[in-house]
Amino acid sequence: MADIPSPKLLEAATNEIWRPYMCYQAFEETAELIAEDGQPAIHSTEAEALCCGTFGELLQGQLPMGSLPCDCHFLITMPIAIFTRAYFIPIPGARRVTVYPPHKVKAKRLAENLVIALGTSGGILLLQSEIPEGKGLASSSADLVATARSIACCLKRRVRTSLIEKLMAEIEPSDGVMYPGVVAYQQRACSLLFFLGQMPPLAIVGIDEGGTVETVDYDQRRGEISTSRRTEYQELLDRARIAIPRGDTATIGRIATASALLHQEQAPKRHLNSMLEASEATGALGVVVAHSGTMIGILLDRSATDFPRTLRSVLAHVSSFDNSPKIYMTITGSP
Repeated sequence: MADIPSPKLLEAATNEIWRPYMCYQAFEETAELIAEDGQPAIHSTEAEALCCGTFGELLQGQLPMGSLPCDCHFLITMPIAIFTRAYFIPIPGARRVTVYPPHKVKAKRLAENLVIALGTSGGILLLQSEIPEGKGLASSSADLVATARSIACCLKRRVRTSLIEKLMAEIEPSDGVMYPGVVAYQQRACSLLFFLGQMPPLAIVGIDEGGTVETVDYDQRRGEISTSRRTEYQELLDRARIAIPRGDTATIGRIATASALLHQEQAPKRHLNSMLEASEATGALGVVVAHSGTMIGILLDRSATDFPRTLRSVLAHVSSFDNSPKIYMTITGSP
């Protein structure tokens, strides 16, 4: 879960193989659910599937004009161990998909478009999510990907990822959570740029500034940025392509912090300075933000020998201006 009591986290930090359960299901392969002990727990050969969320983005911005097809908006994912679970129940002859809870209209739209594309009947879609909505943690993207995975599992159909991305692009800009590991992604076009590897084991002490952000509305409000700023984003992306495969946590923290500071020009976070001060005072790696959301986090290296002390120190600093910080864990590798 997202809100992990600090004693449990401190205990987990001493166990090198500890990893929350997750599902890395490619659409064209059989899914497998992995338990905390690393052993297969459930085989998703029926209709159940998972998708993880992200803590905002490690980096998000715009690259130099002409450097990418379609448009120059991009992001780098920050996968964390919070999940949406979807379960699809087909009903022969049904033309629609009924979704529970009923406000998940984006998932309903994708499900109905997918069953039409596959030439099959509709049914009932059940969604259960521990990802809060409107906070910048990829709740909608996780809903859509889990939905597609569940339908593919249920129907035992090979579904190309490109089809899922096409259907998602028709609904809203989306994160690259359909891919395992960390990816650079064009969120508007729903198109993969490249894999960057696996995120090293990090913890994120996060706070919520309140309210919600609707992805489509936010994307429509964003303007273009200067050529010099685009060059800065290109340099940060180039650094990330080196740092992530190497597990260079110090550079990863600096990239996230730089992206957060650059984003202040477009959508200021009220507590960014306080979080920066807390990070610097405790020797943490830096800060990370939900660029189109309400979350700010402080990054910590879970593999560092002083991690328990640093975590306690960060929690103490953050608690002085926010009374409900939560602890999130990055997903560090595929089963």
